[in-house]
Parts: sequence; C-alpha cells; structure tokens
Amino acid sequence: MKLRLTHILLLSLLISLAGCVTSRVEQLRQSNTGMAADEALVILGRANYSEFETEESFTDCIVSALSRGSNPLNLVSEDDFKDQLYPWFEARTAPTSADDLARLFAQPGVSDQIENTKIRYLAWIDGQTVTTDQGGGITCTISAAGGGCFGMSYWEEDASYEASIWDLKTLSNAGQIVADANGTSYLAGLVIPIPILARPGNAACKALAAQLKIFLLDTPE
Repeated sequence: MKLRLTHILLLSLLISLAGCVTSRVEQLRQSNTGMAADEALVILGRANYSEFETEESFTDCIVSALSRGSNPLNLVSEDDFKDQLYPWFEARTAPTSADDLARLFAQPGVSDQIENTKIRYLAWIDGQTVTTDQGGGITCTISAAGGGCFGMSYWEEDASYEASIWDLKTLSNAGQIVADANGTSYLAGLVIPIPILARPGNAACKALAAQLKIFLLDTPE
C-alpha cells in the first residue's frame, strides 16, 4: 500500500511537470513582404553533411505547419526547388549558410533560372536541438516474484532555430526570425518506464512557422 501511494505521488508530480516548455520568438524585418496567390515559398534546411546540419524532421514540421491553418501558404518542395535551380544546389556547389546565398544569387545565370519559377521567397532554416543537462537514474530488476523499474531520470533540451527569409524577386534578404524553446523531459520508473516528454523542438517549430506566416502575409493567424 505504501509503495503504491509512493507511485501515485511520483506520477502526480510528473504530470504537473509534463509539457513545461518555455519559448521565445523574435523577428527582424529588413523590407516589406507580401505574396500573390500564384507565388510560392520554399523551405531549405542547412545541410553541409556534418553533425551541424538542421534536422530534416524540423524542416518537415515547418512545411506541415505552413500548409495548414486559416492562411496556408503555397509551398514548393525542397527537391523540386533543387531540380529547378540545377546545378546550383547540387551537393558539391550548394550553399552551406545564409550568407552563401547572396554570393550564389550574384553568379551569372542564377537570377534567370529563378525568374522562370513561381517561387517568391526562400526561407533558410538554421539551428538544432541539443541536450543541455541530464541526471537521475532508473534501476530495473527481474526476479521470480516479478520485476520492474524504479527511479527517475531527466534531460533538458534547448531548441534554437533561425529562419533567414530571402525575396527571390529582388534577390535580397527580407529579414530573420529567431525561435528558441527549452524544456525538461522525464523518464519515470513506475514498474514500467513512463516517458514524460517536453518536445521543445516541436514548440520552436510551431512558433517559427506561425511567425513566418505573419511575416510573409502580414496577416494574423
């Protein structure tokens, strides 16, 4: 009975902590924006084939969020964009930072290929989710009378991402949006392991997508 009460108290504590994520979003606008009905946006994640590339799952989350809601955006997939801008975005020649885009757009022939598309804006997504702290521990035992896991571990994550928005009509940087989110997840051993996940990356994705939609359309969600 005492052990069961301990389990209930621990579970109640974890539920009260679940979903505790703090987020912040800021923007810097450098020019006016707006999208016509036949214009599109492409989302590109930093991919320099190293441990510092932006997670594909995060850019997929951004695309999914922008294509839904009351003001869905017309999106062109990353693969279609690279095909239309061949060979400028092939692995050996593709830009690895937002600053590289300005140098790429200045090369002969690039602007002509861009004009042949209906893509008005490019959002370059840079960032990652990292574990900043972790601790605790869980012990699992098996015996003839049964078994189970007891204890608690935690890990704190920080999700920090920046969207650099480029106007492909003027080939200029229209501004930046920064989204940060952090939260603590738990794994409780209450006979069976019970995960309580904060998901700061998902919070950063939603905040960045909502602000990006407002930035481009100047229309509240």
